[in-house]
Amino acid sequence: MKFPHILSFSFLFISLFSCFSQEGKSAITINYPTQGTVWSIPELVKLEWDVEHIDTTKSTRFFLVRDEMVVQELGSYKNNGLAENIALAKNIGSGDRYQVVGIELFPNDKYNIAKFVTPFFSIVNAASDARKKEQEQASQAAIVPKKKREKRKKRPKKQPKTKTQSTPTAITRSKEEAKPDIREEFEDRKISYTKELSFTNEDISIKIWDHGRQDGDIVSIFLNGNSIVSKHYLTYWKREFKVTLDPNKSNDLFLYAHNLGDAPPNTVSMEITDGTKSENIILNSDLESCEAVMIRVKK
Repeated sequence: MKFPHILSFSFLFISLFSCFSQEGKSAITINYPTQGTVWSIPELVKLEWDVEHIDTTKSTRFFLVRDEMVVQELGSYKNNGLAENIALAKNIGSGDRYQVVGIELFPNDKYNIAKFVTPFFSIVNAASDARKKEQEQASQAAIVPKKKREKRKKRPKKQPKTKTQSTPTAITRSKEEAKPDIREEFEDRKISYTKELSFTNEDISIKIWDHGRQDGDIVSIFLNGNSIVSKHYLTYWKREFKVTLDPNKSNDLFLYAHNLGDAPPNTVSMEITDGTKSENIILNSDLESCEAVMIRVKK
């Protein structure tokens, strides 16, 4: 007689557990700044936010971003909903495409990290605008006299062309110049190559995420000396981007660290695929060196 009641209770328990599991996902909502907010430098600013299913003893880390690039780390604050007297960097320029990003620190579920991005708002910095204007005027003033001096210069007389015979030395030098250069340094940081990869397609997809513990790493990714990811805050969430390789040379891909996080060095997990082949690698970087890989296209 008791069995049906036990069975009903079991179904009720399972239903309640499922309900709490679905509703237990952590969440962050930034209430200020909002769309229409104007921050004026050098005035101090504040942040207001709410959290759900996050322990109030834990913290949220905030960043000021512009066009998906980190402009300034605003700090990490306990989840009491308010942080005041935050000083903005004096070199931040005026503009209306600023956002604040809030990211949950030390999440219980590292695969579901609470994150919130505010709508665009504005920042006004009269001092920075004035400095920028002075620099532009100074640059223009320096260019004009230079052009005038160039006009006064007499053109050198053309020398008669003389035929030169090619020599084995010239041929050897030409071959040496055709060889691809291996980048050994970038902005005074030593580059060390850990692996050489090869793909059959020029168009590749790259995914990056924080390797190990999420600790506030901010990195850029460079391909052939050009930034393809700029000042990205690494989390367990995988960011994907697509690039095209140069099929006529070895392509160098390296990790550049903008900080050391809470647990140096900066370490990124990376998955590279061309649709038919995938490679998983780990790159490390600190403020003095960068790890890199060479990527070739098989013809």
